[in-house]
Amino acid sequence: MQDLEDIFGSAGPLARALPDFKVRRDQRRMAQRIADALAERESLVVEAGTGTGKTFAYLVPALLSGRRVLISTGTRTLQDQLFAKDLPLVSAAIGRPARVALLKGRANYLCRYRLERIDVQAEQLDLVQMGVPRTRSAQTMLARIQRWARTTQRGDLAEVRGLSDSHPVWPQVTSTRESCLGQRCAEFARCHVVLARREALEADIVIVNHHLLLADLALKEDGFGDLLGSADAIVLDEAHQIPDLATQFFGAHVGSRQLETLLKEVRVESASHAANTLAAGAGAGPAAALRDAEDALAQLRASAPTTPGRYPWTTGSSALSRAARELGDSLYALHGALAPLGEDGPLAQFAERAAEIAANLTRIGAPDELDGARAIEVRPGGFTLSLIPFDISERFRALVAARRGAWIFTSATLSLGEDFSHFTGRLGLADAQTLLIESPFDHERQSLLYLPHGLPAPAAQNYVAAVIDTAEPLIRAAGGGAFVLFTSHRALAQGAALLRARWGAGSPYRLFVQGEAPRERMLQEFRADGNAVLLGTASFWEGVDVKGGALRLVIIEKLPFASPEDPLVRARIEHLTATGGNAFRDYQLPGAALTLKQGAGRLIRSEDDYGVVVICDPRMVARNYGRVFLAALPPMTVTRDEDEARRFLARHAPRLPAAPAAVAP
Repeated sequence: MQDLEDIFGSAGPLARALPDFKVRRDQRRMAQRIADALAERESLVVEAGTGTGKTFAYLVPALLSGRRVLISTGTRTLQDQLFAKDLPLVSAAIGRPARVALLKGRANYLCRYRLERIDVQAEQLDLVQMGVPRTRSAQTMLARIQRWARTTQRGDLAEVRGLSDSHPVWPQVTSTRESCLGQRCAEFARCHVVLARREALEADIVIVNHHLLLADLALKEDGFGDLLGSADAIVLDEAHQIPDLATQFFGAHVGSRQLETLLKEVRVESASHAANTLAAGAGAGPAAALRDAEDALAQLRASAPTTPGRYPWTTGSSALSRAARELGDSLYALHGALAPLGEDGPLAQFAERAAEIAANLTRIGAPDELDGARAIEVRPGGFTLSLIPFDISERFRALVAARRGAWIFTSATLSLGEDFSHFTGRLGLADAQTLLIESPFDHERQSLLYLPHGLPAPAAQNYVAAVIDTAEPLIRAAGGGAFVLFTSHRALAQGAALLRARWGAGSPYRLFVQGEAPRERMLQEFRADGNAVLLGTASFWEGVDVKGGALRLVIIEKLPFASPEDPLVRARIEHLTATGGNAFRDYQLPGAALTLKQGAGRLIRSEDDYGVVVICDPRMVARNYGRVFLAALPPMTVTRDEDEARRFLARHAPRLPAAPAAVAP
């Protein structure tokens, strides 16, 4: 194996390949520790502060190991960066070519069967009934997809010009677990999902995202290959997301959309095969069972709350519980009616899905209240029933132990101080080795933490107004270049309205508000402007990288405790209390501290960044637990003097040429 000291050295291949490469001792230390874990097939948890260069620190040993490595990232954007940029660069620099596969979720690939069904049935069924809107743009896009489908090799819909995943045609030409026919599909041999998975199974390095990895781990999608079983090592980047995502995947969920999709597929498939299925020899049983299931779904919808939100759901004799049980019974009956229609046909596949959803409904409605929190989430046009387990540590530990390979978890936010136990405890990784690498940035010199005086308690009615009163003069002192991060959409809307009322039509800065434009477009325009102000909630607390002077002020509305009004949070608190735990110390406080660490981490992204983090919440100073939050943050200089914060901004924050003032639509 090549020497890591040389590879990461000042005269090494990375330095020759990258003009801006910086020798970092801690990056080399991280790479060496990962190389050891790969060789010994260990579980290793690494917190690597911003600027460590953690991506190269795991890519180099992964390539040198000669092992089959699965790399999982937090987003498809990071997947694409690894596949198109980082891996080719590192591989070429160190002279270690590798077969690399990029694997996305099934909803990113064309389903030949569904596209063909639109073609075949367009003459028989109205396209609106097929789910394709009768609009010129939809028909034009469908025709474009049909032409592209004849030549595409990968079937990745990202190749189709002008097609976004929000386009109404997208779900009509892709499959879901409810609509996929699996090995029973006539197009199985040419299925783009199957071919992509087959390519991944033959690759040395496979790049996936956490949702796909956990689906493979928890659901075991039959017929599409076991990715984990064939990997020698799994590297999970942005691993702080894993506990919450795994909790979701190891729970049970039944949504109105998946039910509607399944029942629509059964009805359409039944109609198109009437001559040799329902109408010939099978009697009215399947048709009657389908009507019963549709009626039961309508009854469940009628029993659900009508106002959007998340509501607790306790099993018992409520109308919602009765409707859920009746729907489960009707889906089992539908399974029984469809199963005899043939082992190889689409309806047999749909029969299995009906039984699977019915089993999930049974699990969600089980009387055991100690296994998890139950809730119904209502959205415009739909709902989801959920069971979220309180503790997944044993199950996750068993899955890790069952695969005799290395597991590498890395992120910039996994520990509180030097304590990894909140992260490792939730995943059952108490025996995992840990490594803490501080950010190489000089936070004491580059940043200031301002804790303002005099704000009311966060529960006060005028709290958001007081936050804006505090933020606005600092934004002016910084000349814009600010993020204002809120903990709820309600507070975000209030803050945006207050700022707009204060600035009026002659806004001194371009104002971006989450939800008013696509996230990536807002970020791109924020960076380009240089003096803009962006107001956001959860999706802007992490995974956002704005280097340079475009971001020089981060204002945090209040400490990001999970809302105890959320029924899932409340149920978890009650469970921990009932079982002798301390819900605040063991659950609410560490979760909020890690989220705050993420939010504050948006500011300093390079050696040349300067700026101020403002935490408006008076509990940072007034409550003893404020020390936990301070310990989680980088070692910034702390002040309570507004004038000092303004002077710091004036002295350090660079000014970029101002763009014409405007309010983003």
